[in-house]
Amino acid sequence: MSDSDVPSRRLRYTKLGLIIGIIVSLYFGGSWLAQQLNFQVFPRHDSMLTTVVLGTAVVYILLMATPFMPGIELGLMLLMMLGSKGALLVYLCTLTALMISFIVGRSLSPRLIYRFLRWLHLSRASALVLRLEPLNPQERLQLLRQNLPAYLAPVLVNYRYLTIAVLLNLPGNALVGGGGGIGLVAGMSGMIKLPGFFLLVAVAVAPVPLWFFLFGA
Repeated sequence: MSDSDVPSRRLRYTKLGLIIGIIVSLYFGGSWLAQQLNFQVFPRHDSMLTTVVLGTAVVYILLMATPFMPGIELGLMLLMMLGSKGALLVYLCTLTALMISFIVGRSLSPRLIYRFLRWLHLSRASALVLRLEPLNPQERLQLLRQNLPAYLAPVLVNYRYLTIAVLLNLPGNALVGGGGGIGLVAGMSGMIKLPGFFLLVAVAVAPVPLWFFLFGA
């Protein structure tokens, strides 16, 4: 390793540490906000319950659509508070949030992603994004099959819709980007079609609201 590689590696670790710090701040900030809404707003404003519920639903959509934010905590709070009456509201809000994140991901320029990866000094990842940019979805799938580790390629490429469904329902998925991050990456990949993602999300996020709808108070 040359002397010039040492500052480059230190700079990379510094930038990665900064990103991780932002992610941790977002996570705990979202949790704190959910707790404030849970313990301060709802018990004290019964006469404004409808307005508060709708406002909380909007905040939930924003949190759920933002990568690494624990928006699901706010959704569960609404379900616990409203029971079966809130199941449809939470379901529609979750669906809306994930579609927003997917559409935002679809609209992001690959060049922007490339520059961000270059800023982090992730040369191999940025080079892969640059190679993927001019390709159509089928060509992207083929390139990823060639570049991903053999044990990951079948899961992430051949069963990509199933992988997304599992990640969306994985406990603690905020650590891997949360629903917003998963939707964002799915949109950025260019390998997931909008109708397919909508149907996938509509089914994947249904179990918990459906349970509250059937068995909630």
